[in-house]
Amino acid sequence: MPAFVAGLPAWLKYIVITIIPWIELRGAIPLAVQQHEQYYLPLILLSNLAIFWPGFYFLELVYHRIPEGSWLHRKLEGIRAKAHPLVEKYGVLGLAVFVAIPLPGTGAYSGTAAAWLLRMEPKKAFLAVSLGVAGAFVLVWALSAGVAAGFRLF
Repeated sequence: MPAFVAGLPAWLKYIVITIIPWIELRGAIPLAVQQHEQYYLPLILLSNLAIFWPGFYFLELVYHRIPEGSWLHRKLEGIRAKAHPLVEKYGVLGLAVFVAIPLPGTGAYSGTAAAWLLRMEPKKAFLAVSLGVAGAFVLVWALSAGVAAGFRLF
């Protein structure tokens, strides 16, 4: 268990892990499965879905203040470049697929940023990010449960 959440109550531990960018549900679900605390999985899903609205409006407030050429500006522009072809071709489903791929650089934060940067309507963007988060949730849960079941066989 990560040291920075070791002293927290279990429910809060999963919320904290889930809201950390680049970890999100990709780290929280395997931990819950490994700790035999799968009853926290709905909390992990809801925590990951809750990332969208604050993130979307946070970008609205601060994006114009981010210095061009800074690390964060380059990161956001990289997200735009990666997501743009999928959104251009497939719209909401394209963004959902982008979010659902359980790899670093995709996920709720990146999908939210991509939606805002590509000027998607907030309701459609939330739908896309929610579908992607649900897809990633199912994939990561299935993989985690499968790996855990494999280890129990030996």
